[in-house]
Amino acid sequence: MPESQSVSRPPAAQVAGTAAFSKFMHVLQVVADTPESMTVAELSKVSGYPRPTVYRTVAALVAERLLAEHPGTGKLTLGPRLIQLASRSWGRSEMRLAAVEDLKRLRDVTGETVHLAVPNGPHMVYIEKLESPSVVQMNSRIGTNVSMHSTAVGKAYLAMLDEAGLQAALELLPQPFALHPPNTVKNMADLRLQLERVRERGWAADEEENEAGIHCFGAPIYGQNGMPVAAISVSTLRFRQKPDTASAYVAPLLEACRSITQRIAGSPMLSASDAL
Repeated sequence: MPESQSVSRPPAAQVAGTAAFSKFMHVLQVVADTPESMTVAELSKVSGYPRPTVYRTVAALVAERLLAEHPGTGKLTLGPRLIQLASRSWGRSEMRLAAVEDLKRLRDVTGETVHLAVPNGPHMVYIEKLESPSVVQMNSRIGTNVSMHSTAVGKAYLAMLDEAGLQAALELLPQPFALHPPNTVKNMADLRLQLERVRERGWAADEEENEAGIHCFGAPIYGQNGMPVAAISVSTLRFRQKPDTASAYVAPLLEACRSITQRIAGSPMLSASDAL
């Protein structure tokens, strides 16, 4: 384990009532600073806390979805709720600023409307939208919540979560699924099959699943821990679709996501040519 992660036990809290909170924060920080998932025993060693203390702290954090525990190995990673909170924190500022130039380039290359979205509970929320120069405009607005199961941004985000994070995210989705147009995925089993396909090819599609007449292509943006924190979509009207639309739009979409990921996380994604 790197020297920078050999964290000594923090001093006792000086303010009454903050000791437990300090333990929670220290445990979260150790997990966040560790490149790979870790066991409770490893967490106890690095944090400096006794194993019983770590067990109690981890149980509370897992219950609140601030940590995720792999069902097979018991190894710990940051949980989906923590990632959602982080996404909201910089979704309105740093994320948008980090992405805006690539979004403009993507809009100009494709000539289509581009959205940037971050997770918000069972939804994705649009935090930026750049309109197509076409005279026909889309109804979506910044600040709008859209369903994860029926949108390209939602499926792109879900597909790239690890199994613990995915299971936690899927449990948030309202059941039964809200059926928008007839093409909307109808059940969890079919959604998981779609997500497997997204994971294999690196991008998602929404073929009139969220709004009639609208086709979208989506791909994820990753944070420093290698987990998705946002997604971008290119949205086009059905009547503008051509046989080569997917290949023409997906390559610059993946390139934009790779560029933004490098900027915010310092770790490159696959190139567009590798992922296609």
